[in-house]
Amino acid sequence: MKFSIGYRTIKTAVGTAISILIAQQLGLNNFASAGILTILCIQVTKRKSLRTAWDRFLACVLAMPFSAVFFEGIAYHPIVIGMMLLVFIPTIVMLKAKDGVVTSSVIILHIYMAHNISWGLIYNELGVITVGIGVALLINLYMPSVDQKLRDYQVKIEENFKIIFCEMVRYLRTGDSDWDGSEITESANLLEEAKMLAVRDVENRFLREENIYFHYFKMREKQFEIMERVLPIVTSLTRTVEQGKMVAAFLEELSENIHPGNTAHIYIDKLREMKKEFEEMELPRTREEFETRAALLQLVNEMNDYLIIKSSLKENRSNMNEKKKIKAN
Repeated sequence: MKFSIGYRTIKTAVGTAISILIAQQLGLNNFASAGILTILCIQVTKRKSLRTAWDRFLACVLAMPFSAVFFEGIAYHPIVIGMMLLVFIPTIVMLKAKDGVVTSSVIILHIYMAHNISWGLIYNELGVITVGIGVALLINLYMPSVDQKLRDYQVKIEENFKIIFCEMVRYLRTGDSDWDGSEITESANLLEEAKMLAVRDVENRFLREENIYFHYFKMREKQFEIMERVLPIVTSLTRTVEQGKMVAAFLEELSENIHPGNTAHIYIDKLREMKKEFEEMELPRTREEFETRAALLQLVNEMNDYLIIKSSLKENRSNMNEKKKIKAN
């Protein structure tokens, strides 16, 4: 197994050391707990870190009055801790702050070990909470950019699409292929990984709700589903006809122009013209020729859907830009 240290590990180590150092310098009791809070609050994205920090802060603050009621009202006894948690945990869950259950238990045990609740203890615990969570939030403001990784995914997926189309072209022209289909499996994995990374990128941007890359990869995923449907149609063709050569020429041209740009409307028009040419050509003479041409027509219709998906992405993006302009005005 390869040994590696990620940026989150580095941030956790640095943040923990800083929070303990600050808490210790401030003269807080149980200063090491500030480090525990920092460890628990370091998350993979900025938004998740902010949500988690709020949940933990709320739970820790509520833990103090709950402890006062149960410990001072009943007794400082392990059974009372259990009784309190039976009420406290459902309360935290009801407030949608369940991530704070673990950290709040640290505060509860501090109070339990002190066997006395005083303003000094409350101020101390608030200091530990503020330092631990505050340092985590500050550390988590830095998130490395993933734009280059997203672009790399985009390039690789487009390369795979080109290879897949080229293999279709080769089969339509020669009826033979030694392709192992590895790009199919690889593309499926790349699309899933790319979408997850794009979602994480959105979570790291407070001011941007939409992610162009996420919509792009969703679009490619839908197109990929069509390509998976088209492949069996291509491989089912048992003879070469004139229409097959026309479709092959179209797919070859399309494969040379797989990019993020908006050229889908050009190829939609070309498909429309091709279908008109099909209708004007001589009718099939044999059943085999009829089945081949019917399969090719189905392929053309699927490719039309493939291009409409790309065109729809561009239209949605244009609409979003128009809405932003309207809001700005």
